[in-house]
Amino acid sequence: MFAKKAGSTTTSTIDRKRVFIFVAIAYGLAIAPYVVVFAGGERFSSYRNVASAQAGILRVVLMFAPTIAHIATRLLTGEGWSKTFLRPNFYQGRWRYYLAAWLLPPAATIAGGAIYYLLFPGQFDPSMTAYRQLGMSAIGSALKPWAFFIIQVGIALVRPFTEALLLSFGEEFGWRAYLLPKLMPLGPRKAVVLAGAIWAVWHWPSIMTGFNYGLSYCGAPVAGPLLFVLVMIFPSALYAWVTLRSGSVWPAAIAHGAGNASNKLMWFFLSRAANPLIGPGVQGIIGSLGYAALAVLISFSPRALAQPAPAPVGAALTENPGAPGKAAGQAELGTA
Repeated sequence: MFAKKAGSTTTSTIDRKRVFIFVAIAYGLAIAPYVVVFAGGERFSSYRNVASAQAGILRVVLMFAPTIAHIATRLLTGEGWSKTFLRPNFYQGRWRYYLAAWLLPPAATIAGGAIYYLLFPGQFDPSMTAYRQLGMSAIGSALKPWAFFIIQVGIALVRPFTEALLLSFGEEFGWRAYLLPKLMPLGPRKAVVLAGAIWAVWHWPSIMTGFNYGLSYCGAPVAGPLLFVLVMIFPSALYAWVTLRSGSVWPAAIAHGAGNASNKLMWFFLSRAANPLIGPGVQGIIGSLGYAALAVLISFSPRALAQPAPAPVGAALTENPGAPGKAAGQAELGTA
């Protein structure tokens, strides 16, 4: 309905109307409540601590804004419910993308933090003294630093399958399951960058109230939101890769949850306050280098961002021998 003829440019085939409706709803749901909260004096006190429980609850609720925008856009435009990317899709080795989604975000976080400490060795404290003084539990204080860190890595590997998965799904069912496919006519690389930029800008209201970077960094309040657009394009490539290659939104939700769960790992080693625009967290330009390396590998791979061919009916029947009708529909649609 909204696409041009076959002879037109790829850009003209984008379903602009649905993209605009989706973005408007997602942004509206994010901006309006923050205006109220900001006007009432609520602020995030730092990248990890909120000024009040109200502000923290607001962030959790708003993580479902992209999902609401996805559903609302389909309903308002009569789009229907095909190709929602909800089917898990473990067949034909696609389970590998779930494994990658689970393990690569913590690895990228640790790699970026390690680069930061190599460049700023004076800020590296292997005993994590500063973090202990911030109120580490008695059990945590009794542990050896290496044992405590291993436990934190273990927690970061478990959380994506608990509350983090549910919350991150609220975002990914909008950004990667709906917006990204709508932008694919631009070409995979451009779609990843644009989807990542739109996703990052959606976070601006929370950043402007102090989340991620606080309110006292050099260049506040402009530098943080602008930098966030750049550094979020890197994980956007990872989330797009696991979504497109698996044909499912669930690996992206796992990767997003794993990224959130591991984001603080390298902060534990700081000996003193650091500039969050630089690192060691992934929202800093150096802390994001682990994700940047993954994004480069994905972007220059000729097949990484290509959607796989639909599963053959025979393969689907092998996976689900009692559901031939479902397998046939899967073969027809490719990704659900």
